[in-house]
Amino acid sequence: MSSTFFIPAVNIMGIDCLTEAMDAIAAHGFRKALIVTDSGLAKAGVAYKISEQLAVRDIDAAIFDGAKPNPSIANVEQGLAMLERERCDFVLSLGGGSPHDCAKGIALCATNGGHIRDYEGVDRSAKPQLPLVAINTTAGTASEMTRFCIITDEARHVKMAIVDRNVTPLLSVNDPALMVAMPKSLTAATGMDALTHAIEAYVSTAATPITDACALKAIELISENLRQAVAEGSDLKARENMAYAQFLAGMAFNNASLGYVHAMAHQLGGFYDLPHGVCNAVLLPHVQRFNASVSAARLRDVAKAMGIETNGLTAEQGSDAAIAGIVSLARAIDIPAGLAVLGAREEDIPTLATNALKDACGLTNPRPANQAEIEAIFKAAF
Repeated sequence: MSSTFFIPAVNIMGIDCLTEAMDAIAAHGFRKALIVTDSGLAKAGVAYKISEQLAVRDIDAAIFDGAKPNPSIANVEQGLAMLERERCDFVLSLGGGSPHDCAKGIALCATNGGHIRDYEGVDRSAKPQLPLVAINTTAGTASEMTRFCIITDEARHVKMAIVDRNVTPLLSVNDPALMVAMPKSLTAATGMDALTHAIEAYVSTAATPITDACALKAIELISENLRQAVAEGSDLKARENMAYAQFLAGMAFNNASLGYVHAMAHQLGGFYDLPHGVCNAVLLPHVQRFNASVSAARLRDVAKAMGIETNGLTAEQGSDAAIAGIVSLARAIDIPAGLAVLGAREEDIPTLATNALKDACGLTNPRPANQAEIEAIFKAAF
């Protein structure tokens, strides 16, 4: 069976690599950027500093700071209107998954027209998006380098999964120096998001030797560095290792896709506007417990990558060890224990499950599930 490996053409990484990245942007000959970011980064002056560095290189910029957590259709439309009004010829996203996803929606509609709803699903667009440069400030979503774009449809209370080769950024930038200001809670949530990406990609039905290698190394780096990155945010080595880990996890799931953790987490985000990484972290052990009947040997590999001694363990014992390791890591970094704590309601489970089964991320889960089984996983996570 053939496979295609998607990744941005250029990816600049490492401590203080931002200057190199800016020079690379200038080499493309762009005239004006739409900087897509969130209000926090705008208020902190980070977006303005990026615009200053562009100006030094004779590139103008307009700043759109309307990317909300779990960006919505309205956010995309507002950003697109600014892009057209300001006559920008490329998009620069600055932040974590929310600004990157919002920027992808803007850039995709800029060249393909229509409405962002038109592109829900897999490869629904006809043309490459407007050039997108993605500068990352978190270590988790890997949206700066993937072909995934998640936009909330507030009318339907669902997150649309847009999986499209045409939303792959032109250039990704991961400078750990931009990540040291992340608060503990965001560091924890995004780190568990990266772990979820790696594990779901490793047990995916679309996994390949390439994605396996990326996923296992990501799991190893996260297990070794996430606790320290949460405890000491100024530890640049831990931050750099987490930046590499989330990028490797992105390489894995960008090509092997994901599973029911993401399919279910998207519904929680769309329904209650909950933080994506936290939802993933809560659901991850429960979905893998469901998957263990068909993925035990692979989950034993996960346990080994997490630094758990697996010699002499059966596949089933190894999978139990992996799930215990996931729970232990989540507790160590203060991830909430269940969905009830987050404000989810059990009476909504049937609707959440129905919508989860429609999510494209579930297509590569190793064990197919029906409505009752997805409902049971949700209930177990409460």
